[in-house]
Amino acid sequence: MDTRGHDAGAGNGPPRERLVVVGNGMASLRFLERLTEAAPGRYDITCIGAEPTAAYNRVLLSSLLGGEVDEAACAFRGLDWYGDHGIRLITGAPVTRIDRENGLVIVGETHVVPFDRLVLAVGSLPIRLPKPGMDLPGVITFRDLADVAAIRRAAVQHAKAIVIGGGLLGLEAAVGLARLGVETTLLHVMDRLMERQLDHHAAGLVKRAMEARGVRVILKADTARIEGASRVERLVLADGTALPADLVVMSVGVRPSVALAQEAGLAIGRGITVDDRMTTSDPRIFALGECAEHRGQIYGLVEPAYEHADTLARHLSGEPAEYRGTALSTSLKVSGLPVFSAGIVDTPDDAEAIVLSDPGAGLYRKLLVRGGRLIGAVFVGDIAEQGACKGLIRSGDPIENVDDLMFGRPAPEPLAA
Repeated sequence: MDTRGHDAGAGNGPPRERLVVVGNGMASLRFLERLTEAAPGRYDITCIGAEPTAAYNRVLLSSLLGGEVDEAACAFRGLDWYGDHGIRLITGAPVTRIDRENGLVIVGETHVVPFDRLVLAVGSLPIRLPKPGMDLPGVITFRDLADVAAIRRAAVQHAKAIVIGGGLLGLEAAVGLARLGVETTLLHVMDRLMERQLDHHAAGLVKRAMEARGVRVILKADTARIEGASRVERLVLADGTALPADLVVMSVGVRPSVALAQEAGLAIGRGITVDDRMTTSDPRIFALGECAEHRGQIYGLVEPAYEHADTLARHLSGEPAEYRGTALSTSLKVSGLPVFSAGIVDTPDDAEAIVLSDPGAGLYRKLLVRGGRLIGAVFVGDIAEQGACKGLIRSGDPIENVDDLMFGRPAPEPLAA
């Protein structure tokens, strides 16, 4: 266990409230940044992270896996930042229990950290399919720096890798492995990639881009079992097809990490239940990010986690704050192909789809319009108007000019001489 920073409770004046943050991921750091900006010195802050390093950028894990960036490029704040902002940072230290009655967080077996207020930013856990062979050596999840290191160790020359899961993380893992020169196959149980974010046409363009990078893509692929004597040797599909494999990367989704909160007696749904101020069923305890469930909704994306963090930071600094939910959107590059989606993806019966398609150029744009208002957008290849589309979907304002969204706004006229 590594403890960094200094004792924020030192000094003169009345004792400050002891604020303990469990978890040191992207949402946790965002919360600490916003809180120390809005209310510097107000709290005696301790942040406890299970991983051995301080918060880093998980979005770059696939680039790290593929060798495009190094680990230093994934770092956010140096250890000195925590000390400079009065935050005692404890790394490599999983929290094992919360004692609500006495206001204590138990770290490891014996370390005790008292709290007046507690923030749970414990994220989520990768899902492993409940199929035979998932515990064989060589079956690895793709979620953190340790996973990247394990995959790179296993991805030796001439290795055959299979990635299970055609969502964003699965695609990123497959591209990262292909960049390492590993023969890579991506399996997805659905009939198209990223089915939550893309319609069939856009998903087809992404599939083509993946294949251009050397990734074999098999859709409607239902994994039956993984076989091997002492480690992974093959993956067998439900139709009996056997695919040789030295490495299987599991990327079929995540589930909120709720064990700590559940054992402490907090209200739990699929995640840790919170209100519009990110408060749990205990008014001293808050939750944010992937572990939190707000109005029945769980988000597994960075943008909602940051909005959670901003809301809670305002609330704990004494400002009015209310989180109403996040209108989901996705903006990314898949194998170098820009992709954007927001709102509804597949065309409802009561909406009109306005489509621009140029397969040769890898360009696709679809706007979904109902009653003169934008309810969804899917762009592939050119996503320049993503900001305008997100704004219209969130606000519900009428569309002034569809052509501007589809083709882009005209450049302003130069001023007369």
